Amino acid sequence: MTMQAGTMQAGFAGLNLPDLQLRAGDDILPVTRLAADEDPCTGQAFADIPVASDADVDAIVAAAKAALRDPAWRDLVPLARERLLHRFADAIEADIQRLAALESLDTGKPVAIAEAVDIPAAVAWLRTYAGWPSKLAGRAGTLAATPGGYHVYTRREPIGVVAAITPWNFPIVLAMWKIAPALAAGCTLVLKPAPETPLSALRLAEIAREVGFPPGVFSVATGDGRTGAALAGHPDVAKVAFTGSTATGQAILAASVPAIKRVTLELGGKSPSIICADADLSLAIPQAAMGCFFNTGQVCYAGTRLYVHRSVYDQALEGIAQVGAAQRIGPSGDRASQLGPLISARQHDKVSGFVDRAHRAGIERVGGDIALPEQGHYFAPTVLRDVSPDAEAAREEIFGPVLAATPFDDLDEAIALANDSAYGLAAHVWTRDLATAHSAAARIEAGTVFINCIMVADPAFPFGGFKQSGLGRENGMEVLDAYLEPKSVVVAL
Repeated sequence: MTMQAGTMQAGFAGLNLPDLQLRAGDDILPVTRLAADEDPCTGQAFADIPVASDADVDAIVAAAKAALRDPAWRDLVPLARERLLHRFADAIEADIQRLAALESLDTGKPVAIAEAVDIPAAVAWLRTYAGWPSKLAGRAGTLAATPGGYHVYTRREPIGVVAAITPWNFPIVLAMWKIAPALAAGCTLVLKPAPETPLSALRLAEIAREVGFPPGVFSVATGDGRTGAALAGHPDVAKVAFTGSTATGQAILAASVPAIKRVTLELGGKSPSIICADADLSLAIPQAAMGCFFNTGQVCYAGTRLYVHRSVYDQALEGIAQVGAAQRIGPSGDRASQLGPLISARQHDKVSGFVDRAHRAGIERVGGDIALPEQGHYFAPTVLRDVSPDAEAAREEIFGPVLAATPFDDLDEAIALANDSAYGLAAHVWTRDLATAHSAAARIEAGTVFINCIMVADPAFPFGGFKQSGLGRENGMEVLDAYLEPKSVVVAL
């Protein structure tokens, strides 16, 4: 890695970047190609990151496969694995300020949010799964239909080498959604972070070495889409855990077919939010606003389709627009910032294109213009009103702070609108009526339905999507099945 002098935000002056050398176990790999790492708040590159070649991926996966079979990891008793995972969590927690700065510099999200949300969430996930190794037992039983004397039991064995491919919106959090259960299950893991946001992943690898993980148990392969494809298609990778776009997830699923790899896919979303006539608007308005605008709309399960009962429609839209306009938009190094920029110029062009086409189609925007910093990929919170169900803004995942709003007259209509999507990741409902709440939750086609709340992700319950929003589940005890192979043992007595 090489630094590009004079391009780092003043708020991060003196920040030491992690050791960006590619490693296969303890062996440092020669760097053949570098890619620029850009600060979205300035649009300027501040570092060059190694791009792992196909040969590098081979070496890294080989080290992970060797570590899987090495007694130093394979024979580590469950309680010792738990202690190691807790040491990992302790070290991350002790490094919170540096990790938050790295995350903010890479993503553009305000450093105060990274410190309060992202790094503590990663620690919480790791601590939750650190308690599982000693509980991952099989079971003993008897055969149901076969006569004779047999002793029968099951084992739960690690699935093997895991490739974790993660996006740029919540790099450390979504990486830990995969790292924690995989290592708890006894797998080895190669993490491929998004090319836009490699820093926190590389720092995690440094910390893992420091706390005593055997070489090859947890590795990072930085690079681009070609690197990810080489990793996902590698014959010695037993499972791919991916979070990202639906299109890339489809490609990973297709690549998994020849080897019949295990695959978990957490993909795109166009999540609906429903504000009923009886909703507490003092709660629903700010939550619906930040359910779309948080992290500058770069959230897979953001509530980007808003359906509001006609009786409160205008009031809700005006209130949401005011919440958006009140957000302090600024650089990630400024602790007063509440929203940062979009991740890249490419993403800014994509989001701008959606809004421009909506305007040309006659869709109105609620509220006035919002002042933005002159430098960087900033985009103002935007509320579009009276968006028809077949409009592009109502159907496509924009992945920016753009809310498409539509009125409804009764709950059946709202649920039909909510379900009219190729996606089914999450949904939100605001109502004071319990019958309405539970009826809507049962009828909405989504992996998670939030009632009178938003974005309550937690390691205790499963997360994933219906339809084109994914395959399998992350989090909860359910995710452990994705990293374990059940084996039946039948012994004739």
